[in-house]
Amino acid sequence: MLRLLLLRHAKAAWPPGALDVDRPLAARGQEAAVAMGKYIKREFLVPDLALVSSARRTQETWELVRPIIGEVPSRHDGRIYEAPVARLLTVLQEVEPEARTVLMIGHNPGFEDLAGFLIGEGDMDGILRLGRKYPTAGLAVIDFPQESWSRVTRKSGRLDRFVTPKSIGAGEDD
Repeated sequence: MLRLLLLRHAKAAWPPGALDVDRPLAARGQEAAVAMGKYIKREFLVPDLALVSSARRTQETWELVRPIIGEVPSRHDGRIYEAPVARLLTVLQEVEPEARTVLMIGHNPGFEDLAGFLIGEGDMDGILRLGRKYPTAGLAVIDFPQESWSRVTRKSGRLDRFVTPKSIGAGEDD
């Protein structure tokens, strides 16, 4: 079994003159990233590999999550930034099969679209909530019966859970 953790970056600030790719986390986002890191560790969801978008806000999200969950190999992948489903799927399908649990940290609308593309069954409440809104620091946990990431396809996943900072008591969703 393979497991994908899709973590949308935490809430970002938008300083005057900053390019989108250079937006830092807001204070509220920093708190949410720490809360989600604690959740990942507490729920034994620690990945074998983290794939992180090149945007500053995703990098900062990872830098807050990483010390909580421990040493996890990571790769920064510019293809995740502002990526459509097809590109995100390509990035995922290229992951080596030895990485059984993969954390991807990226953006919307790509992550919401990717989750909708991959999920064929699972937690109905989570599926409905995910379809309404994929807030910052939202985490979708999707399981696949395949043995290789290259075989992950449309509707082949099962949503184990969809959690947000608010749903774990760590503040408001955005």
